[in-house]
Amino acid sequence: MNKNLVAVGEARPAAGDKPSASPAYRHVSAKDAMPAVEASTLFELFERSATKYAKNACLGVRKVDDKGAVGPFVFMNYAEVAAKVKDVASGLAAVGGAPGAKVGVFGPNCPEWMIAMQACNRLNTVCVPLYDSLGENAIEYIINHAEAAVAFVATTKLGALAKALDKTKDTLKTIVYWGKGDAAAIKSAKDMGYAVHSFEELSKMGADKPADAVPPKPDDLCTIMYTSGTTGDPKGVMLKHSAVLGGMAAAYFYAKENGIDFNEKDVFLSYLPLAHIFDRVNEELFLYLGASIGYWQGDVYKLLDDIGSLKPTFFVGVPRVFDRIYAKVMGGVKTAPFVKRTLFNWGYSRKLNFLRAGRPQAHAAPFFDRLVFSKVKAALGGRVKALVSGGAPLSPHVEDFLRVAMCCPVVQGYGLTETCAASCIAVADDIHQAATVGPPTPTTELRLESVPDMKCDALDKDEPRGEVLLRGTGLFSGYYKAQDKTDEVMDADGWFHTGDIGIITKAGALKIVDRKKNIFKLSQGEYIAVEKVEAVYKKNLLVEQVWVYGNSFESCLVGVVVPVAATVTEWAKANGVSGDFAAVCADPKTKAYVLAELTATAKEEKLKGFEQMKDIVLEAEPFSVEDELMTPTFKLKRPQLQAKYQKRVDAMYEALKAKESSKC
Repeated sequence: MNKNLVAVGEARPAAGDKPSASPAYRHVSAKDAMPAVEASTLFELFERSATKYAKNACLGVRKVDDKGAVGPFVFMNYAEVAAKVKDVASGLAAVGGAPGAKVGVFGPNCPEWMIAMQACNRLNTVCVPLYDSLGENAIEYIINHAEAAVAFVATTKLGALAKALDKTKDTLKTIVYWGKGDAAAIKSAKDMGYAVHSFEELSKMGADKPADAVPPKPDDLCTIMYTSGTTGDPKGVMLKHSAVLGGMAAAYFYAKENGIDFNEKDVFLSYLPLAHIFDRVNEELFLYLGASIGYWQGDVYKLLDDIGSLKPTFFVGVPRVFDRIYAKVMGGVKTAPFVKRTLFNWGYSRKLNFLRAGRPQAHAAPFFDRLVFSKVKAALGGRVKALVSGGAPLSPHVEDFLRVAMCCPVVQGYGLTETCAASCIAVADDIHQAATVGPPTPTTELRLESVPDMKCDALDKDEPRGEVLLRGTGLFSGYYKAQDKTDEVMDADGWFHTGDIGIITKAGALKIVDRKKNIFKLSQGEYIAVEKVEAVYKKNLLVEQVWVYGNSFESCLVGVVVPVAATVTEWAKANGVSGDFAAVCADPKTKAYVLAELTATAKEEKLKGFEQMKDIVLEAEPFSVEDELMTPTFKLKRPQLQAKYQKRVDAMYEALKAKESSKC
């Protein structure tokens, strides 16, 4: 199809109930064979680096002094981390960490998290992350479902774990906490019969009685990652050592193919949840390189300070993070003095035009890079070699902003927990790959399968469209204790059916356009790709979050909008709307203003009439993970949102119908 993609299998015609499918594609560098790194398990990976890069800085945190002042990052080297891993693994072996045993880890990213995980690898036990943002019911469910006998937990999460302990007695036996401890939670656990040790106590147990490593095999289970999902109980995604290594290898060989020189001197900031595969494979990559990983303080309001202190050379994020950076910078530009605002806009327009004309990032607008955009780049430390967005599609206007303002290659990646994250990544510094997730990585195969009900034809010569199917070295082994759910997504040829709808562009890149389940019909038969509609509305600087709703019984869309508090409050003061933010949002004048602004945005972006919201609810409280309205990767949980706002949705439709009837 082009220089990046090569067909390695024939297209499949439709036959009976089985729809047609495109050829199987690989990255051109993997036409004959998928590449592999110098390790066959994650245990081997770390042992190799601990020997090869013994004195290199490995894991770092910022120390807080007695007065609460935060200092610079302080690192343990690879040899020191390896010694700690050996002690913790030996201690774990003494408290039930037998090969194949399940071991939970619950807490924010930190060196103890990584050391506990490496200890699991050393003993061939199975690491079971407990999401830092999951509620106590999910924690209880995962511990029992996975049959976790031991759990490592941060002091800050001991209280949350303690609430679930009354219902985990049959499975969980030992708790190991890091940090200062929580006396009440520890006493509660001990009173219920649990063995409780501090991280230091477990480490000393291991140092006093060292245990031999139990090296895993490539096909041994490495981790069970429970996906939060948008409905029902979490599903346990089983990942072998070979799969996680395949995900890491995808990132490694992608960088090589795209001229991004990652090496042992690079630095990575760990702030996305280590319980998720997206962060996990990137941290494994940096361990393989012998490079450094610095862990944030765990506070989103201190993230920029951590970035400034660490100055990472590689930055990954999810759209929500980049949406906020965009809104903050562009909001500042909007209120800047005339000269500064004009200079920024002139430089922005000039550089974007040159990028779109095909100029490389470094030569698109060097004058404006030095004068204007270097200040924006400095917000991420000033040393970032490459920036990757994943987890969900990045809005095109935000991607344009990042390409212009961050002065480095900006790409989108695509993958799922089931595929170890790095399945497709856009080609670096290639404007034709903008707004896409690029070709498959060198360890992945890709094909599209037609979806006739949605008029998606995977064999269309101009624009193949269909459900995205993936397979490769990073593929999962199935859902734990759920063969029926595994069979729903895995076919007889080994393809994983993602549920995402994609197209293959003329540039040989995959572009995700929606989810099968997120496309619905209105009553007049028009299809709505709801994520595309939401992405348009998010371009408006008044919008913090938006959920668009419609169904086959209604002829139009409505929605719930969480506005940007500072912007709307400022408008309210100037327009005679008083009260706190909740009162401002409840005022009809505010709703009319926001709806008019959103309608203007929709028309500017050429949304069709049926794609535009006809009424909205303004919500003062943001959708959150804690309220179970978003997944931990900040995707909307649509069924939960519908359940919360159903009465208000119904009221909007009733009002719209009454208004329409009054015209007759």
